Amino acid sequence: MYKFIQLSIFLENQKGNLYVVTDLLAQNDINIKALFLADTSEFGILRLVVPDYKKAKRVLEEKHYIVKETPVICAVMDDVPGGLSSILKILRDEDIDLEYLYAIAHGEIEKAGLLLHTKDLDQLEEVLLKNDIPLVPSELIYNAE
Repeated sequence: MYKFIQLSIFLENQKGNLYVVTDLLAQNDINIKALFLADTSEFGILRLVVPDYKKAKRVLEEKHYIVKETPVICAVMDDVPGGLSSILKILRDEDIDLEYLYAIAHGEIEKAGLLLHTKDLDQLEEVLLKNDIPLVPSELIYNAE
């Protein structure tokens, strides 16, 4: 209900590669709802959330990109100083070890989305809900267009 799929695309760290991927998605009418790029000197990992991840994965793999599907959760946080740290404190106190996170604009005034990934997403979901942290239902992402 609260988990949705993020795509991780492995890119060679070459000038213009990010444009090529985003343009390919645009040409196939795939909107990017969230994006995070981590890079090294040789390659990058582009993490994307899109409403139709199956179509996006197919389109990218047809062009020989390596694409991995990963479930993530999106928590809603206040877009104010301390909004992020209040959630991180809960996770620390509950002994949740995050693998990574990144923030997105949520569309609500004074709110932001926090995409979270850990090895045990069920436990993460349970802890966030128990602590009254709102989560974005997956249907809001998948039915966004």
